[in-house]
Order: sequence, then structure tokens, then C-alpha cells
Amino acid sequence: MAQAKDDPVVVGLRGQIAAVDRTIVDSVNRRLELVAELKRHKDERGLPFFDPEREAYLIATLTDSNPGPLSDEGLRSFYTGLLALIKRELGQ
Repeated sequence: MAQAKDDPVVVGLRGQIAAVDRTIVDSVNRRLELVAELKRHKDERGLPFFDPEREAYLIATLTDSNPGPLSDEGLRSFYTGLLALIKRELGQ
């Protein structure tokens, strides 16, 4: 019986998926660095860190420009989770 690990198409696609996963992790880490910088700037000036209007705008803008196949609901769910993760990582 054939096994997935021996199928060249499966192996190739898994390699591509792994590369995309590394890009996602790199991008999330970079986003976290930028948000931390923004938070420091806002803290220095006494500005509130959390901006619900900005978050709503971000999600709406990304949803409007989403070409798919990710559904709009999937995009909203992903970004809601990402924003919550970023806040947790920054101790908010």
C-alpha cells in the first residue's frame, strides 16, 4: 500500500506549505515588533494603546480587499485572533 510520505506530490505540497508557514511566523513576529514600537510611542505620549475604531477599519479594509479563497468570515476570525494574540504578547 502506498504511503503519503512516499508520494512526490504530497511531499512537494507539504514542502510548499511548510515554507508558507515559516513566512506566516516571520510576518507575525514582524507585526508584533512594529506594534510594540507603536505601543512605546503611544505610551511616551500618553495616548491610549487600544483603538477599537482602527481595528474595525483594519478588518473592514482587509475584508474588502480579500480576493479569496479565504472567506470574509474566515478573515475576520483570523484577524480577531491575531489582534488578541498581539495584545496578549504585549501584556494588554
